[in-house]
Amino acid sequence: MAKLSTAELIDAFKELTLLELSEFVKEFETTFDVTAAAPAAVVAAAPGAAPAAAAEEQDEFDVVLESAGDKKIQVIKVVREVVSGLGLKEAKELVEAAPKALLEKVDKEAAEAAKEKLEAAGAKITIK
Repeated sequence: MAKLSTAELIDAFKELTLLELSEFVKEFETTFDVTAAAPAAVVAAAPGAAPAAAAEEQDEFDVVLESAGDKKIQVIKVVREVVSGLGLKEAKELVEAAPKALLEKVDKEAAEAAKEKLEAAGAKITIK
């Protein structure tokens, strides 16, 4: 049998289903008396692993008003809707202080809904 290159092996694995690949891994472990599981100490000691996982699982977002655009009055009205408890004066000051965070540490759905409303009113919004 001809020796396969790493690229050829990867291509062969890409054609397997997850079930077939799982069976292959079990057979490989049995044949060569090894385990594919990473030791917990090695995973915990990896310095770059934790920040990458945290970035993927971000569940708190900040909605930042970059600018009010041309329709400042409509943006002020929507800011009062989005940020609870604001009076007209506070909303106006918040819009005029752009760039400014309107909402902090909200879930993704609330951030997207606020962004959609504010952009419809003419504001420029970023979610961080």
